[in-house]
Amino acid sequence: MAKRQNHNVQPIKDSNVLKQVQDTLLHNFQAGRRNYTIFQLGKATLLRVSDVLSLEYSDVFTTDGVLKERAYITDQKTGKPNTLYLKPLESDLMLYHEWLVDSGMMSHWLFPSTANTKQHITRKQYYKIMTKVGDLLGINYLGTHTMRKTGAYRVYEQTNYNIGFVMNLLNHSDQKATLAYLGLDAVTREALLDTINFG
Repeated sequence: MAKRQNHNVQPIKDSNVLKQVQDTLLHNFQAGRRNYTIFQLGKATLLRVSDVLSLEYSDVFTTDGVLKERAYITDQKTGKPNTLYLKPLESDLMLYHEWLVDSGMMSHWLFPSTANTKQHITRKQYYKIMTKVGDLLGINYLGTHTMRKTGAYRVYEQTNYNIGFVMNLLNHSDQKATLAYLGLDAVTREALLDTINFG
């Protein structure tokens, strides 16, 4: 099992695999709606897992349960302020809010632990969930950073490879680090070079 923790977490680049991971998170766990929403939020905001899991209910919803358009947080690792644009997650977050109310899981935390709603789910618990999804699907590159890396890769791809924008979203200052984060290693780089007509 120790070998598993050192595996190389990569972004999910294939949309069919992404759908399988999302479906597994949603349907194969007691708190599937929570696990799925953590993944969706991490993917759409590019937050580190520790920042996603420590979000408070009031960061995202008003006391009346109305979804805010933006959440204002401070990144734990960098100490920098961060504004999360929540509109792309509107339907997922509203379904999640409904689930929180229906399942009696309302808490100070946005993503409470099922064992004790006075605490948020831990990084270790979410790691176990992601590795179980990997085991169920036969995928060996899933981990807690999968959502952030996948979101970054999708932004990179859908903005016509705008590395500067992705660097900004990830709060990276080094392009090399961002390329490595996106899983654009030597093999990928060579595969891309093979497609270019240098004339």
